Amino acid sequence: MIPVLDTNAWIEKLRELERPGADNILAFYEHRFGAICRDPRLMLAPLDDHLVHRGDGVFETIRFTERKVIHLDAHLRRLANSAAGLSLTLPCPIEEIRDIVLAVAKAGDEPEGNIRILSGRGPGGFGIALKECPQPSLYVAAYRVPVRTDAWYDKGLTAFRSDVPVKPAMFARLKTTNYLSAVFMTLEAMQKHMDVALTFDANDCLTEAAIANVAVVDAKGALVLPEFKNALVGTVATKAMELANVHARGDPPHPAGRAGFRPGDDDPRHGARMHRRDPFRGQAHRRRQDRPRGPQAPQAHP
Repeated sequence: MIPVLDTNAWIEKLRELERPGADNILAFYEHRFGAICRDPRLMLAPLDDHLVHRGDGVFETIRFTERKVIHLDAHLRRLANSAAGLSLTLPCPIEEIRDIVLAVAKAGDEPEGNIRILSGRGPGGFGIALKECPQPSLYVAAYRVPVRTDAWYDKGLTAFRSDVPVKPAMFARLKTTNYLSAVFMTLEAMQKHMDVALTFDANDCLTEAAIANVAVVDAKGALVLPEFKNALVGTVATKAMELANVHARGDPPHPAGRAGFRPGDDDPRHGARMHRRDPFRGQAHRRRQDRPRGPQAPQAHP
């Protein structure tokens, strides 16, 4: 018979249970509490948060290294844009979320790792109606990630054309918690014993990988990226384009800020198209009509 526990017994049971991945959780924040905790067994989201059962929410994953949070402001801008695309009001100003991210990273007390920000429609019911949720949710967690060795980079990655349909533009440009297409692409890669699945649009042009942008350096040394039409505007890709333009002009690079890099001036919406080459193993060529705007300048994308 399944026992019915009172509050104290439930909490005691919760604290006794082993939690997969607990060793990697450094610290987390939940907006209902307005506080940070370091016990991973208490890192829980309400089941009736629409973030959980509807995928109605947005997120960002941010790297921190040497105790500096990388590209923080660029990630926060994208978080705000994704939330606006869902007509989701973040529970606090973006400046406050910035402070929360830095506080969670500091509480984690390790020099390297990732930050995950999630904001959802909030708890309130198991239906689809937005009015069920009186207050949006916000969760921020700092966690360890595996360190990639030189051998990993030397080996490289295998890639293939995915059978998963490309995401429509209105979904591809929002970083939401509805990530089923990426799950299917990752599963497909596992089944094929490959590393990376790549999607292509109706014009047979490369768009992106499951959780990453794709770029190539052509024979002339230009950084070439697919258009940001059916792909997410990547923060690293945008910074790479900026630095490539700086290099092409011979200008000194922008200095890194305390919590990230200064935003670039390039419009990330335009880019070169890349056609598939079967079997695709990290190679591609581009159509020439979509030319970079500057000498050897990178163009848009993932």
